[in-house]
Amino acid sequence: MPYAVVVGADGSEPSTAAAEWAAREAHRSGRPLRLLHVGGVDSTAPGESDRGEVPPSVLATRDHLTRLLPGLEVTCDHMPGTPAYALAAAGGRNGLLVLGSRGLGGFAGLLVGSVSLRTAGHANCPVVVVRDGADGQGAGAGEVVLGLDSDQADPDVIAFAFEQAAARGATLRVLESRQVPAGPYSTEPVVYQPEVREALEAAELLRLQDALAPWRAKHPEVRVEAELTAWPAGRALVEASRSACLTVVGRRRPRLHPSAPWLGHVTHAVLHHAHSPVAVVPHD
Repeated sequence: MPYAVVVGADGSEPSTAAAEWAAREAHRSGRPLRLLHVGGVDSTAPGESDRGEVPPSVLATRDHLTRLLPGLEVTCDHMPGTPAYALAAAGGRNGLLVLGSRGLGGFAGLLVGSVSLRTAGHANCPVVVVRDGADGQGAGAGEVVLGLDSDQADPDVIAFAFEQAAARGATLRVLESRQVPAGPYSTEPVVYQPEVREALEAAELLRLQDALAPWRAKHPEVRVEAELTAWPAGRALVEASRSACLTVVGRRRPRLHPSAPWLGHVTHAVLHHAHSPVAVVPHD
């Protein structure tokens, strides 16, 4: 049985938007969808009880999705515990976890709340954060944007981006933030000659293309646009997300404390400010 697409559900508008995104993803990939409501405490305090009930608003979301996508296998569960840890555990290592979050988008507003940040920092599977009304939320609209460092190109992150682009029939736009080397000394004049700078830029672009080559061969149907940008990576990805149906970034698992939450500054910035849903893919 394929691993389920798990979505955190509480009946709110952002949660419903995330559930619709997750339902389309599950339907497209032939996987079941699991709506998970997390509440209560890890251990019941004296005189208290966790009734283990799914709220009516979450059940209404389930019914809405089954009408929207007939044939989709949907389950609906309640789990006691701390939301971030319970959701991360439910996603496992091979699933896909989808969360909703409020926010204005762009650099004027923040996208992600504390639960989404903690879950994205803890989970061992890809986490997609969907904002209600996100510009690129529609199924199949726009391009898939991937932020990549060709010096540390992780296969899990690249493979996820290619698979998402292939499933949507979308262009994969790969961005790398890279400053062209200025030579061994800042006063060295040769690197300011146009032909030298062009050669250096071509060499950096070739390295990025080489990092993508194995996945281009595996997914020949995916149109790939690879480009270098002098902008800081976070800003470049936020701007690119305006035309994206999904923005993909990586998250390195801490080596010393693998279970500790960790989001790099680029991933953190993209989660907070992107205009499209954001997928955070963990890697070693």
